[in-house]
Amino acid sequence: MGESSTTARVAAAVEEHARRRARWEAETALAAVMADPEVRRLGEEIERAEALLGEELRHRFQPYRDRQDRAVREADLDALTRTCPGKHGRWGRICVLDTGHDSTAPHWGTTAEGHPVAWVGSAPDDD
Repeated sequence: MGESSTTARVAAAVEEHARRRARWEAETALAAVMADPEVRRLGEEIERAEALLGEELRHRFQPYRDRQDRAVREADLDALTRTCPGKHGRWGRICVLDTGHDSTAPHWGTTAEGHPVAWVGSAPDDD
């Protein structure tokens, strides 16, 4: 084994260590922020408001949910590809509106438990 391969292995190990350390620091900071009682209270308040708005908009947007359910049952890829890509997977939310829906309307869908929910914006796990 040559000196250059040893140097490359050491450099790769140092780089991996730095990535792991940065991830650990970010997760630790995020956990501390999320544990704050005021942040938790605000999060609960936002969830209540999103659930209320989701229920208020249900009569308007339920046909989109019905279309989504039918498309999933029937494996209708055409319908599924026309659905908004907005989702908050971590919270079990998938927007069922059309792709490119009016930005004045919130994303609307259901929670993992099947309750209607509406939210504005995106999240890091939107893919």
